[in-house]
Amino acid sequence: MRQTLDFLLHDWLEVQALSERPRFAEHSLETFAAVLDTCERIARDKFAPINRITDTQEPSFDGERVHLPEGTLAAVNAYVDSGMLAASQDYGWGGMQLPCVIEMAANAFFSKANVSVGAYALLTGGNANLLMAHGTPKQKEVFAQAEFAGRWFGTMCLSEPQAGSSLSDIVTRAEPDGEDHAQDPLGPRYRLKGNKMWISAGEHELRENIVHLVLAKIPTPDGKLIPGAKGISLFIVPKRMVTAEGGLTGERNDVALAGLNHKLGFRGTSNCLLNFGEGQFLPGGKAGAVGYLVGQPGEGLKCMFHMMNEARIGVGLGAAMLGYAGYEASLAYARQRPQGRPVGAGGKDSSLPQRPIIEHADVKRMLLAQKSYVEGGLALALLCARLVDEQHTAEPEAAQEAQSVLEVLIPIVKSWPSEWGLEANSLAIQVLGGYGYTRDFPVEQYWRDNRLNMIHEGTHGIHGLDLLGRKVVMQGGQALMALAARINRTVEAALQQPGLDELGNALAAAMARVGRATKQAWSSGEPEEALANATPYLQAFGHLVLAWVWLDLALKAGQGSDFARGKQAACRYFYAYELPKIEAWLAVVGRRESVCKDMADAWF
Repeated sequence: MRQTLDFLLHDWLEVQALSERPRFAEHSLETFAAVLDTCERIARDKFAPINRITDTQEPSFDGERVHLPEGTLAAVNAYVDSGMLAASQDYGWGGMQLPCVIEMAANAFFSKANVSVGAYALLTGGNANLLMAHGTPKQKEVFAQAEFAGRWFGTMCLSEPQAGSSLSDIVTRAEPDGEDHAQDPLGPRYRLKGNKMWISAGEHELRENIVHLVLAKIPTPDGKLIPGAKGISLFIVPKRMVTAEGGLTGERNDVALAGLNHKLGFRGTSNCLLNFGEGQFLPGGKAGAVGYLVGQPGEGLKCMFHMMNEARIGVGLGAAMLGYAGYEASLAYARQRPQGRPVGAGGKDSSLPQRPIIEHADVKRMLLAQKSYVEGGLALALLCARLVDEQHTAEPEAAQEAQSVLEVLIPIVKSWPSEWGLEANSLAIQVLGGYGYTRDFPVEQYWRDNRLNMIHEGTHGIHGLDLLGRKVVMQGGQALMALAARINRTVEAALQQPGLDELGNALAAAMARVGRATKQAWSSGEPEEALANATPYLQAFGHLVLAWVWLDLALKAGQGSDFARGKQAACRYFYAYELPKIEAWLAVVGRRESVCKDMADAWF
């Protein structure tokens, strides 16, 4: 994996150019390599050895405290000590001012080694980054600074039992806490009451405090909640009450664990149903969870999306890395597992020795599929992280172009690796055969851990709706055109390269086909007709993007070495076996197939 990671960073994404920008001027290829080396070592020594333990000894609740699997604390301590919680922050905040692409690449090691334990730190970093973007100076000083230092950890509390992904339907209330509520130094103070579901890292004792970022609605003067997303605000709700100077008061906030969710995989992260404001604890002598408003009332989703987009790149990266872990395990198994004999014109010769299964064409097919999915998914995630760096540090015109491309890629980077990284894990199980279906080998756990990624941070279907319903049509299709311009540059380069020119023509045809289907989907002007097949559109669009990524990688990989030949073969595999699938997906999009929309409940 490290050779591929270095190729993606240096040869393809040219991260060395970032060192020429003022923000990253103190960095070099040597400092980037040192960060990757450190994280690779911590992941290997602290995270990977407890991956099976955190699966079999999932968190438990005794009515008073949550017990986590053995080794969790040592692993997160090692991560905190590395300084990675503040990796991209200013030096003045104790950060390293690392580019986002290097931070993501470094965190890839933890996702691959033990994704569930890595979640505690990654959620904390995302929480603190949001506060740096939208919090007051005091909120940054008290809450974000404590999280960057690793003294406190953080969460994001969005979903509710009755709302799920439909955040406009949340009913958690936030009412002003007394007449002087607006004068609190930590921000306008409210009392929250409601229930939040599926809260990863919502309760534990890894750190002295947990900073919850909670979506809730401030009622109107008549006590009613504003319907829809416009009524949602964002609040900091600490597990333990804090002073304006960042110390603990010794008082518990009115946040209580109602129970733990028991998951198929990803078991090392406590996943919680939290009750806010039910009176189990009485901060200030009364019920109600104390929360401090972040940003302006009604702008909660706007603030939270800062964290969610960052998290979506992280989800895609994690899905690719779990797929990568399964790929490496099944590749190693295929190289040493003898089974079957060559078949000649006269059939099998039983006198010949068995050969390793990696010599069978169908096993090679499964391994090539995995390679194309996981290395392509990793490349896509790092590309998006590189676009984040462009967005924040490039010249204005280039920054705007990067933002447009990133807008249309966010649904893809979250969803494509989540679907196809999971398929890679399924194929890894198949390569191992019966052994793959047992807990004696790790590939079944990788599949279970990865199955979450199609669900959280926006389900697969929701990202299809986002892509077709918003991203490709917003601002007259500006984002789509920005991506198309990049794809065209790759096509033009491939047409000048013997052996890749045919793939360039195939990519150009696929892009044109997606463009036609997009227009056909919206030709009636009826959103329900257009969006009925948003998920097949997402799948086709994702395959178009990955075909582009793979052709771009093939152009950079060169020829001759085994490493280069492997990249060229994975690219050819994707064009031969995967890209043709988009025609079936786009056929239902283009004709606005109505069978799913028209299906009646009673007919099931």
